[in-house]
Amino acid sequence: MFRKIGVVGAGTMGQGIAEMLAAKGLDVHLTEKTPEKLQRGVEAIELSLDRQIERWAITQAEKKLIQNRIHPEPSLEHLSSCELVIETISEELDSKLAVFGQLGAILPETTIIASNTSTLSLTELAGAARRPERVIGMHFVYPAIRIDVVEIIRGLQTSEETFRDTKEFVEQVLGKKGVMVFESPGFVTTRLSCLLINEALHLLEEGVASAEDIDSSMRVGYRFQHGPLEMADRFGLDSVLAALERMFREYGELKYRPSILLKKKVRAGQLGAKTGVGFFSYDKDGDRIG
Repeated sequence: MFRKIGVVGAGTMGQGIAEMLAAKGLDVHLTEKTPEKLQRGVEAIELSLDRQIERWAITQAEKKLIQNRIHPEPSLEHLSSCELVIETISEELDSKLAVFGQLGAILPETTIIASNTSTLSLTELAGAARRPERVIGMHFVYPAIRIDVVEIIRGLQTSEETFRDTKEFVEQVLGKKGVMVFESPGFVTTRLSCLLINEALHLLEEGVASAEDIDSSMRVGYRFQHGPLEMADRFGLDSVLAALERMFREYGELKYRPSILLKKKVRAGQLGAKTGVGFFSYDKDGDRIG
């Protein structure tokens, strides 16, 4: 079973996945397209670990063990000995195709290449890697370290062996529930969560209820950890907008057309927790303050 894992992209999802893998005792090789972004990703992981220490969730010794298992790498070439590589870069098709093309050229044929994409075509990405049978989707739900489900997405040519090995890794090594999904824009979690968020935005636009009351209704009434608007803030409003726009293009159905309010928020740079303000306000650690 895989013990040496590559993670491409040190953004929010890449940080969470790298930290989660290292906490499971795996050797993680993390890379980004620039040294500055890579350093910011490593610093964000340390900040996450420090917050866990403050909550008595881990000890200083455990923090050091996790950090020692995460190896920042300057380029994709340094992932050539990994047994599994997980791509977590932004949801831009051309960028992902370029990464998959490079990975296909440098990785052994036995290495599985996985994408954390939520809306793009696995079959198209697999074509760029020139080994479609070894390409699969592993869609972790944010925050990856706490949410115990992973959507495992089969492209048109994903082999049974690749699917079986990935599912075994997710369930037996990571201890998460692996849900098999056939390729479809948005899969299960993104389609349902984005539709809920979009409808909550329509309620807010129409003045049916305040942002706080909309979220309270779902938190208290249905035991959601976060209401739909805070959920959007934590996903990143720009990411929610991009997902809705892609599904609207793919399906052509009006239910996926993004709310005007969402577009205004993104244009204003109010992207949620990562910028400190969205539908609610957040401190520098991402904790809600208003």
